[in-house]
Amino acid sequence: MAHPRQVPAWGVRACLVFHCSHRGSPGANDNGSGIAALLELARAFSGKTFSRTVRLVAFTNEEHPFTRTAAMGSRVYARRCRERGEKIRAMICLETIGYCSGQKGSQRLSFMGLLLPRRGDFIALVGNNRSKELLRETNRLFDLCPNLPCEALTLPTNFPGAWSSDHWSFWKEGYPAVMLTDTAPLRYRHYHTPEDTPDKVNYDFLTRVIDGLEAVVPGLARSAA
Repeated sequence: MAHPRQVPAWGVRACLVFHCSHRGSPGANDNGSGIAALLELARAFSGKTFSRTVRLVAFTNEEHPFTRTAAMGSRVYARRCRERGEKIRAMICLETIGYCSGQKGSQRLSFMGLLLPRRGDFIALVGNNRSKELLRETNRLFDLCPNLPCEALTLPTNFPGAWSSDHWSFWKEGYPAVMLTDTAPLRYRHYHTPEDTPDKVNYDFLTRVIDGLEAVVPGLARSAA
């Protein structure tokens, strides 16, 4: 398995991130799924060269009691990027990405299918208003991936649920960022519990998400988004 530092430098910066698990939870999906994706992307991209820079970054202190505080790892990182004047064009936050369900009604807050599909068998992208262009381009690239339905949502920066991961830190610094997620507690009932164990992860779905990322990330590195 390639080490993330073996990934070559690409020109315009982006971040693919994962974070630690919630206290009392084994964290197989939250966020072992993100770890698996990060390592596999490092392996897939090792030895390849691109015109823009991608950083594979792991942040600590995402969970309570550090969430949305100055001690949150991604908050420290994003703030220092801004202080250095770094031109981050795209930040993709890998949240929980390892669970799906084809059962009708498995997706909460779908509002009878008006907001989201009623079956939790898709991957979701969440961006804020300042990230609309990145959200649109990322969604377009995921739509090119076979057998991986994708839903994009634009939500306010401080909207509950949408502000609870590392992309929020980049939003606060004015950088475009999107969160990639299986919607966590809106479909995964083991979220933040001792039952978040490896047997709950849908490995076929996780593989399809990672395969999608292997195509989407190079696409973003080439695009102007």
